[in-house]
Amino acid sequence: MKYKQWYIAAALALLVLAVVCLYQRQTTSTVRSGYTQAGVCDEWNELIAAKTNQKEISLSVDGKRLAKNDIQPYMADDRQLMIPVDTLRDVFLCNVGIYDHKTLKAYRNDRSIEAEENKEEIVINGEKEKITNALVFQGRSYYLSADVVAKGLDYEVEWDASANTIRFTDIRPEASKLPSAFDPRLYGLDAPVMNQGKLGTCWAFASVGALEAALLPEESWHFSVDHMSLNNGYTWEQDTGGEYTMAMAYLLSWKGPVREEDDQYGDGKTDTSLRAVKHVQEIQIIPSKDQSAIKRAVYLYGSVQTSIYCEVSGENSESSYYNNAQNAYCYIGTNKINHDTLIVGWDDGYAASNFRTQPEGNGAWLCMNSWGTGFGDGGYFWVSYYDSNVGIYNAAYTKIENTDNYDRIYQSDKCGWVGQLGYGNEEAYFANLYTANGDEVLEAVGFYATAPDTSYEVYVVNKVTGEADLTFQKKAASGSFSNAGYYTVKLDKPVLLSDGDRYAVIVYVRTPGSERPVAVEYTSKDGAVIANLSGNEGYISMKGTSWQSAQDKYKCNICLKAYTKEQ
Repeated sequence: MKYKQWYIAAALALLVLAVVCLYQRQTTSTVRSGYTQAGVCDEWNELIAAKTNQKEISLSVDGKRLAKNDIQPYMADDRQLMIPVDTLRDVFLCNVGIYDHKTLKAYRNDRSIEAEENKEEIVINGEKEKITNALVFQGRSYYLSADVVAKGLDYEVEWDASANTIRFTDIRPEASKLPSAFDPRLYGLDAPVMNQGKLGTCWAFASVGALEAALLPEESWHFSVDHMSLNNGYTWEQDTGGEYTMAMAYLLSWKGPVREEDDQYGDGKTDTSLRAVKHVQEIQIIPSKDQSAIKRAVYLYGSVQTSIYCEVSGENSESSYYNNAQNAYCYIGTNKINHDTLIVGWDDGYAASNFRTQPEGNGAWLCMNSWGTGFGDGGYFWVSYYDSNVGIYNAAYTKIENTDNYDRIYQSDKCGWVGQLGYGNEEAYFANLYTANGDEVLEAVGFYATAPDTSYEVYVVNKVTGEADLTFQKKAASGSFSNAGYYTVKLDKPVLLSDGDRYAVIVYVRTPGSERPVAVEYTSKDGAVIANLSGNEGYISMKGTSWQSAQDKYKCNICLKAYTKEQ
């Protein structure tokens, strides 16, 4: 009897739910067809969304399943699929920013999306439309409706419930993702122009400018050049000059950046007790003379630091290679680089006739210099695509995080990538041993890809007693990098460490075409770098079985860092 009563109660509950759904279907208005799930029972939508979000939602773009990310898509209670805004940059190749902490603006060539948090009215490719919850802030991130992404960027989108996957397909794959010209000043993305004066600090100004540009428009910073140029671990003075590898060493070791107001430029003094106000976790080396790659990095990350040979030395100087009237520079020759500047934009149609030295064709990079606003066009000038040196050496600052991302960094290479080790082929293993300074969680490691298309595997060994334990490896992560540079790799599963634990982080790399794929720090012949080997324990191996001490045999430190959080 009790079973019969249960069936009757269940049937009545279903009947009530059906009536409610039917009522809502008749009374709920649709904002726009295809954008909402209006007309469907709210309770049912919420149940489906909750069930869907219990599993990881994957993204697939043009048939390629994307790697996992810290910030995942989710299904809202009205069953709208919501995409992390960061995905627009990393996956859909958009120039994207949050202005005034509430308004999203995203551009990809001739396509655009503008939406304000919790506002129904949005602008897609110049046309106003209405949609509920197009842009929302949840947790620590902004999310945009997948339907808005699809319409704004010319994709078809479908929900594959069986695979819990959002699938995007480009309906204009032949269209260029980048515009023929780009000027950040038109979008409020221009960092302030500074003046290096008579010191040889152009490299530091370019690096600081790149950091500031990368954080716009969400954050506006003014970082200290003095601190970078006086605390980078190298022995060179400010008037000696420098290069972007010095900036990389300074930033990746968390010595900086610090605020300009805390260490002001030009007084010859610095404060070594200052702590970094941001953590730089990734710097990519953009391929030499690859116009598409440079444009993409500028469009996505704000700028690219590069080097040129420059006869001009300030706002009042002249050169046979510089057209003052057009603010246009082009050097064709064999002289070596002597100045760092910042590529912030481009114009494919910039006329070759604007240059005193006639280049092969049209096109130029828009560069921000470090000679004050009196030089060029308010501190900006044009460098021909065909200049002999521009675009050969390039760095883009691609991942800058808040300082609460990790609590501690373990490292032995304070001067960073000075040289390379290997066994005459493209494969090698390298390792560093560290001792936990508390009860911690090992969450990530950082290392250099010394050439493009490097694939890697990361291993961790806890409670190491000696070199022999390095063979007891447990894979913790794997992947590949398209560009050379420094990368932070999160472990698939964090590793618990107890205070005093001796642990090893191990990396296997395969770098096509390389004979020495492992980045190391050592004392350089010119005296610019004096490596401190004391107390460090690093190893290198051909097969991951027999290991050689980096310090004892090769007199160097392995460039391999570890990042932990307190338990």
